[in-house]
Amino acid sequence: PRMLRDIRGPSREATDFIQGQYGILALGGGYLHWGHFEMIRLTIGRHIDPKSMFAVWRVPAPYKPVTRKSLGHRMGGGKGPIDHYVTAVRSGRLIVEVGGHCHFGQVRPFLAQVAQKLPFPAVPVSRESLQEMRREEEEKRLNNQNPWTFERIITSNMLGMRKYLSPYDLRLQGRYWGKFFLRHRV
Repeated sequence: PRMLRDIRGPSREATDFIQGQYGILALGGGYLHWGHFEMIRLTIGRHIDPKSMFAVWRVPAPYKPVTRKSLGHRMGGGKGPIDHYVTAVRSGRLIVEVGGHCHFGQVRPFLAQVAQKLPFPAVPVSRESLQEMRREEEEKRLNNQNPWTFERIITSNMLGMRKYLSPYDLRLQGRYWGKFFLRHRV
């Protein structure tokens, strides 16, 4: 796929809850097709009680065209026609929010079912668990005992590493590798 920068690195939008109490958080980058939107819509619609609960999309409808040549077609002849549309999702973005008169024990099973079927790693979260995840990440960064951090290695240019790193690696301190979020790195 072209333009992989659309799914690379952390998300800058839809990273916090606006209405709901629970949701699905993307832990990596990827593309959502219309089939994924249908799966999410049908699964959540089947399990929520519309009188006391609600769900809100946090991703736009598919907007990015993906082209493909027809099957058995000879190479050449320019770019193929548009085959389908996708939505680019970056790491740390909320996909959908669920709220209302419910608790996490009710909502978690079907959110986990949806998260498992998505084309990138994702987990069901609540407002509290999202804050806890971010707090743990910050605490791990502040209380790091290991002197060999990525930041120190590239700042000191140890073993001449700077010439092998992209500006992207320098900006994000090696926490992301393409569409993957490397949790264990501090």
